[in-house]
Amino acid sequence: MSANVLEVREPVRANSLRAVWPAILGLSVVFLVEMLDNSVLNVALPTIARDLNASASDLQWITTGYSLLFGGLMIAFGAIADRVGTKRMMLIGLSLFAVANLLVLFVRTPGELIALRAAIGVTAAMTAPGTMALCFRLFDQENLLMRATGFISTVGLIGMAAGPTLGGLVLEIAPWRALLVANVPIAVLAVICIRRGIPADDPSNRNATPLDLLGAMLGTATIILALWTATLVVEDGWGSAAPWAAGVGAVLSAVGFVVRERRTAHPVIDFALIRRPNVSAGLAYQAALGLGMAALAYGVTLQLQLVWGWSPAQAALGSLPQIITMIAIGPFVEKFVGKLGTHRAGPIGAAAVIAGLLIYALLGRYQYTWIAIALVLASAGMRVIMILATVTVMRGLPEDLTSTGAALNDTGTEVASSIGLAVTGTIVAAALTGPLTDIGRSAAGAHAFENAITTATLALTAVCAALVVWAARRASRGAGPA
Repeated sequence: MSANVLEVREPVRANSLRAVWPAILGLSVVFLVEMLDNSVLNVALPTIARDLNASASDLQWITTGYSLLFGGLMIAFGAIADRVGTKRMMLIGLSLFAVANLLVLFVRTPGELIALRAAIGVTAAMTAPGTMALCFRLFDQENLLMRATGFISTVGLIGMAAGPTLGGLVLEIAPWRALLVANVPIAVLAVICIRRGIPADDPSNRNATPLDLLGAMLGTATIILALWTATLVVEDGWGSAAPWAAGVGAVLSAVGFVVRERRTAHPVIDFALIRRPNVSAGLAYQAALGLGMAALAYGVTLQLQLVWGWSPAQAALGSLPQIITMIAIGPFVEKFVGKLGTHRAGPIGAAAVIAGLLIYALLGRYQYTWIAIALVLASAGMRVIMILATVTVMRGLPEDLTSTGAALNDTGTEVASSIGLAVTGTIVAAALTGPLTDIGRSAAGAHAFENAITTATLALTAVCAALVVWAARRASRGAGPA
């Protein structure tokens, strides 16, 4: 490393979070908006339907359009950020995000709102890879990285827990458009904090290779089609032609992407880097995390409402142990990992997730206490894995690929979660003879649903356990990059 690089980098490496609090605040609110966006808007869907005369299909695309583009474009924008500058991309993305949300004031039709939500998804994908990539620019010490990562994600989790409630309160006093307009001052705050608190992009740390545009397009198409396939499976089932068409398209795009990345001189994703033990272990842990989150998110919500007859508000309260545990355990992850070491902390966290899944699968149908125990165990383990795997993946990559690595990390979890939802939805649909909403009307329907949830959760738990074992073995080889 040259003396010039040291002169640029040394002064910005902090010894505490307080020393760089504007930067941490800016990155936290960026992550907060990402976690809040769809959850807050979901509360307003009935109001939007009345105001814009939107159909059920319109409402689906208002949320799905955002999710598909947000999840599908992160890797592409991560690769671009590594080349043009992560801070620059973050500031451009936040500025466009603010403008896009402000344009909701001019929306008058469902089609306009769908298009606007798609645009917001694109701008959110521009900012997402930079959240952790810029965080890693601030610290050298791994314990501080874990502390900062834990704090940023905790802010997002608090927002996710409180978001629907806050959204409902806003709708009592303001039109639904206020929920999107509220993102504008948040984005402005993030721009100010990041501009002042994050060091400038160092040209010597940028990826100087040309961007593989064809590879980026194939990768984006693969992810979007995979996420869309999972959505269609849950909504329409495999009896419809649409999931099959989307699934075939995803497979063809994936094959084309792999072939392209292996042949091109400058791939978007270098598979040799992914094969590094630390990187591959972290990604496997994140995939296991996505599967576990899917099993609990789908099963618990439907069981509480459709089988036990809880109201939506009661079901939301019933899911609180998961959020509360994740928030409460965040400050202790750093100490936990520091005491046990990464190679022990990862498997222990994963074991807690698996134990929670097994408890829910085998005992969750009998009483809520078992569900609460399962949520606490699984969420505690997920919190450890979430922070540890992020640090592991980012530390295992060169500095000119941090944005791509962050995007790969987030996308892997999202795709795994979508696959888990599709698997669960397929098994449940195959077990039922009538509509999902009718399962609570008869003992036979409730029993069939519970058996299907047990089968699906056990199947996902088995895959999750296999990923964890493989990740632990890879991590044991990862004392240094391979």
